[in-house]
Formats: sequence, C-alpha cells, structure tokens
Amino acid sequence: MTSPLMEIRNIKKYFKVKKSFFNDKNQYVKAVDDITFDINKGETLGLVGESGCGKSTLGRTVTRLYDPTEGSIIFNGKDISSINDKELKPYRKDMQIIFQDPFASLNPYMTVKDIINEPLDSYGVSKKDREDIIFKLLQKVGLNKEDIYRYPQEFSGGQRQRIGIARALSVKPKFILCDEPTSALDVSIQAQVINMLKDLQQEFGLTYLFISHDLSMVRHISHRIGVMYLGKLVELTRSDKLYKKPLHPYTKALLSSIPIADPDLAQSRDRQILKGDVPSPINPPLGCRFKTRCKFRMEKCNNVEPEFKEVEDGHRVACHIY
Repeated sequence: MTSPLMEIRNIKKYFKVKKSFFNDKNQYVKAVDDITFDINKGETLGLVGESGCGKSTLGRTVTRLYDPTEGSIIFNGKDISSINDKELKPYRKDMQIIFQDPFASLNPYMTVKDIINEPLDSYGVSKKDREDIIFKLLQKVGLNKEDIYRYPQEFSGGQRQRIGIARALSVKPKFILCDEPTSALDVSIQAQVINMLKDLQQEFGLTYLFISHDLSMVRHISHRIGVMYLGKLVELTRSDKLYKKPLHPYTKALLSSIPIADPDLAQSRDRQILKGDVPSPINPPLGCRFKTRCKFRMEKCNNVEPEFKEVEDGHRVACHIY
C-alpha cells in the first residue's frame, strides 16, 4: 500500500441560489455534501455518476478552483483547504487539470508554444530551457516540433487535447485532475488518449482523479472507482471488484446500463431501470438520498442517512442493506 497523496475529509461545496420574487429565503445548491476519501500516490481514482451529481464540482473543489464550504483537503501532508492564493501557488504547480472541452480550454489567440510556455513562465523556468522542454513535451504527447507555431484551431479535437495534456505536464505535477478528458472526442481517439495517459502515469509517477460518465472507459484506466449520487459518495472500491460485485442499488443500475455488443447476452441480462427523477440538490430528501428511486427502500431509509462505511475489505458503501 502506498501512502495517500490527497486526503479529503468531510468536504462540502454549496452554491448560494439568488433570491427571487417568489422566494426570499436563502437557499443553497448542495453540489458536494460531506464527502471523505483518499487518493493514493501513483493511482488513478475514477469518479462516476449521472450528470449533475457533483463529480466535476468535487474535482474542482479538491484542486481549489472552488473554495470549499466546509471540510479539509490535505495534499502531500499539508491542509490546503483554507490557505490564500499566495500560499497556494506552490501547490498549484503540483496539481494540474486536463479540462473536458479542448475546444474551450485553449486560447485561440495563442500558439502552442505560448500555451505550454505560460505555466513555465509562471513558475520561473529559465527561458533557455523552455523551448527544449516544449519540444520534449510535444514528442511525449505525439505531436511534432513544427506544431509549436500553430494555433489551436488548426488542430483536430484529439490533437487539442494532447496540447492540453502537454500543458498540464509542463511543470512536472504530482497530481492531475482529468475532468472528462475524452467526452468531447471521437471514440477512436478516446482509446489513444486513455492509453497515452496510462503511459505517462507509468513514466512520471502521476496520480489521477479521473472523472467520467463513460463506465467502460473508467474501468480501463482506474485502480479504484467511486460512485456519486446527488452530491454524496455512495460506493468506493477496487475497479475489478466494483464491476464483479457492486453493492449499492444505484451502482447496480448504472452498471446494468452499459451496452453489450452481443445481442443475445444483452437480452438475457438483468436490466435495472431506475424510475423517477433525481431530486433537487437544493432540497435533497431526508435520510437516504436514493430512496425515491430505490426498489429496496425500507422504513429506516426515510429519516436515517446511511453511513459511508467499509463493509468488506477495501469496499465502502452507504446503504442500510449492509
């Protein structure tokens, strides 16, 4: 077992809702609500769940793009949850982000050289070393030397994401948040990017938090996987174990939705279709948040929130069934 690089303790992120003519009370969107987990050095922790469950908000909170409402973020032994921007700057160097949309995350008025040079300049890398670093990074991500004078709009989506990856690697980070880095790419390109991320992790000893809604993709890259629902973490375990033996009813429903190429096998498997809508994160249900869509609902679920606890070796789940 390696030691944790990042320890997230009871983290919350609430967004205030503007008052209106019909509602003059203070209300908050509870995007991330009391989540605790660790990310070990050199591992990839996958994070999955429906759109709007709080995955990206959690990722941006633990990297301090958002200030947490409550809780602590311990990075490499230091609590960074409440330090100011000046104190945070050396930690930002070790925490980089690969954004979801390569079409929006790169400045169209900057060349590739300028894009990758920007973090190098921010952290005082000498000018004479920068061009050599940029050339090597482009080679690592499968681009050419000649590309440094081109602009983002001259590249395909997959190539733009490679530029984003090179930018994230430029300051030699320890941790990278991958916020759905393949969702805007063609399927054929997704596999190339994922395999490249795995190779880079091996070469540089990187740690990833990999956020995605593609359950097959997450399985391929992650060592452990966490499942989120309505701002809460409901299950966390090893990748292979989650797919072989899911425990939470929500996880079972998610996994049963993965398409299978064999039509006979697809027809014979037990599909668990969720009924009803996801409740509002402004007024989440009391007790278990999944109770409104769960066929195993019991009386206890109505008013007692299930504890997120270890029920098997390395397998944590928040469900009264266990």
